[in-house]
Amino acid sequence: VVDADIACHYKRSPMHLFAYRVHTHRLGKIVSGYRVRNGQWTLIGRQSPQLPQAFYPVKYPVDISYDDILAARCVFSGEGRTTETHIGGTANDEMCNFYIMYYMEAKHAVSYMTCTQNANPEMFRSIPQEANIPIPVKSDVLKVMHGHHEETKDSDTSSLLQQDKKEEEILDHGDFYSLLSKLLGEREDVVHVHKHNPAEKAESDLVAEIANVVQKKDLAREIANHDERDNTILVRDRIQKFHRLESTLRPPENRHLSLQQSKRGEGSWDKEHKGDFHIAEAVEWPGLDLKLGQVSGLALDPENNLVVFHRGDHVWDENSFNSKFVYQQRGLGPIEQNTIIVLNPSNAKLLHSTGKSLFYLPHGLSVDKNGNYWVTDVALHQVFKLGAKDKEPLLILGIALQPGSDKNHFCQPTDVVVDPITGNIYVSDGYCNSRIIQFSPNGLYVMQWGEETSLGRSRPGQFRIPHSLALIPDLSQLCVADRENGRIQCFRLETGEFTREIKHKAFGRELFAVSYVPGGLLFAVNGMPYLGEAESVQGFVMNFSTGEIIDTFIPLRKSFEMPHDIIASEDRTVFVGDVHAKTVWKFASAEKMEHRSVKKAGIEVQETKESETIVEARLKNKPESTDSLKNMEKQHLVQQASTTGVSFVLITTLLIIPVVVLLAILVFVRWRKTTVYGADGEHKLDSSSGRILGRLRGKGIGGINLGNFFANHKGYSRKGFDRLSTEGSDQEKDEDDGTDSEEECSASPLPPAPSSS
Repeated sequence: VVDADIACHYKRSPMHLFAYRVHTHRLGKIVSGYRVRNGQWTLIGRQSPQLPQAFYPVKYPVDISYDDILAARCVFSGEGRTTETHIGGTANDEMCNFYIMYYMEAKHAVSYMTCTQNANPEMFRSIPQEANIPIPVKSDVLKVMHGHHEETKDSDTSSLLQQDKKEEEILDHGDFYSLLSKLLGEREDVVHVHKHNPAEKAESDLVAEIANVVQKKDLAREIANHDERDNTILVRDRIQKFHRLESTLRPPENRHLSLQQSKRGEGSWDKEHKGDFHIAEAVEWPGLDLKLGQVSGLALDPENNLVVFHRGDHVWDENSFNSKFVYQQRGLGPIEQNTIIVLNPSNAKLLHSTGKSLFYLPHGLSVDKNGNYWVTDVALHQVFKLGAKDKEPLLILGIALQPGSDKNHFCQPTDVVVDPITGNIYVSDGYCNSRIIQFSPNGLYVMQWGEETSLGRSRPGQFRIPHSLALIPDLSQLCVADRENGRIQCFRLETGEFTREIKHKAFGRELFAVSYVPGGLLFAVNGMPYLGEAESVQGFVMNFSTGEIIDTFIPLRKSFEMPHDIIASEDRTVFVGDVHAKTVWKFASAEKMEHRSVKKAGIEVQETKESETIVEARLKNKPESTDSLKNMEKQHLVQQASTTGVSFVLITTLLIIPVVVLLAILVFVRWRKTTVYGADGEHKLDSSSGRILGRLRGKGIGGINLGNFFANHKGYSRKGFDRLSTEGSDQEKDEDDGTDSEEECSASPLPPAPSSS
């Protein structure tokens, strides 16, 4: 008895399994598949590969999450064999396959994945014992399954040899789709080959390659005769059929997306791209491993570096304040760690840090156009301006440790932003006040607006914890995350006049933070649902003009616990900070992660982007040089940049060509008639342009007939000018084969009061 074990770490968005299929050849006794999570083995399905080849429903629903392990075991018995059995594609070889049917959320869907290695052999010591127990199969079933393969004792030696030779050429259903798995999983240039109509040379290369893989056990053997090549072409056609089937099931891929560069006062998201914009976690970003305190604020500096405001070893809990909002833990002293850290947004490398021994309970953060840090401290009830290299604040608003509601006091201020155009300062105040305060660039009080939410439905301008601010400078607006009202309110910067509200059922009761990207995108994060509520904690991407939700996103690594702040850059890179998880996630537009092959821990995924332009499939056995690849990339960028210009030139050219051809024909006809008929012919042609046009329309007696014209001269015939029958010319032949007709794709409790974080 021999075991074949397969195991891989799953590194994609969650998927849900609903069916499975097992496959070996004649020596396989039992195949079992499992999900392994935190050391616990959950059965996906187990079945005898000697039973009819089919997908069987998963008995109990199984979901696969990021970093779960997918594991499978095939048990083989060599009983009755007198020679060694090898891994291979013929009936006398063996293979081990466990196929899974699954579904995913459409915007994150991947149509094909494969696991081809054993990432952790030691783990199989704890595999459930059921994986080693064969499922009995009746002998009559075996005869049905293997009747055309069975060897009888009465057969003579020559017939056995002939049978073995024949079996080497046999490719059963499971083997055929295993080949498809190999091609789809390992060859990016083969994916969706039918869509791109590869050149004849490339197509012949693929035919030759398939021949080597499919038809011969020894890959080094060459195609010897025409019949074998015909069979290879049949296999190629079946692969193209498979691609057609797969493409009908595949969700539409993302198209090229561009933000409209909106003029001041517009700020609209291109409606044409609605639904095409997707955000996903950048799982390669190592920032999740940083040792941080409670992450309360995020911002991007002028160099697009990530700035994080965290609480070090201090924690905001039920003992932090009394009923009058006075901080009760002054004895702890200020935070002794640097509370402001600057990170490289690509690799999370620490670039700079400051803010040691200044703060008690950090909260809001922003960075102005000059690179100054603006922060709020809910324990000190103050707002600070700090230079990037200054140890002491450049400006302080509010009175330390004194909550209040007048022009000189704050009560747990939550956020602060600075208008890059006017330099005016806006403070959201806060947990125990319900107002937005405007200050001049040098910190003088200008005005305020807002009031506490009244009983019943909240009205415009009323707040229940104005928690986060987002400036929309190109529209001269300020948007506020009205946390406990679960909405976004926007106001005019100059007057504080209410302009709009954005509210969705998906927000739930709480909306914690909001961020704006020039061009018309709003990003936001909500809070954990209350007991009995269905809305999940997640991130949102919204069209600022319409307020509609374009996309939602959640992390793959860890989970949102209390996402507290969000910041987005113009290239749609998004960072989310979580006070409870004490971490920062990075998300990126799915466009950035398309058209690449991802291979991690044995899970290989092909992501192919469908461009609106014509894509030529290049199937080459030898990799292209680095220089040629760079040249191709440059050409692709130039092609993208000039699409509009090319379209115009193309249309103009197509209109001009018929005119040029017509003139050329007229000149040629005139020359020929001059040659044949002499001056008389020349005189006739000189008569008028109207007569020429009349002939072209077929109204003149001597109308031009290209067939007759060329037929009058030596070496020409009418062939090609007579009307041809086009009936059926576009019908695609779809030859069915009974033996290989199968087509498949292998493959928190209710709080007593609003939380204060």
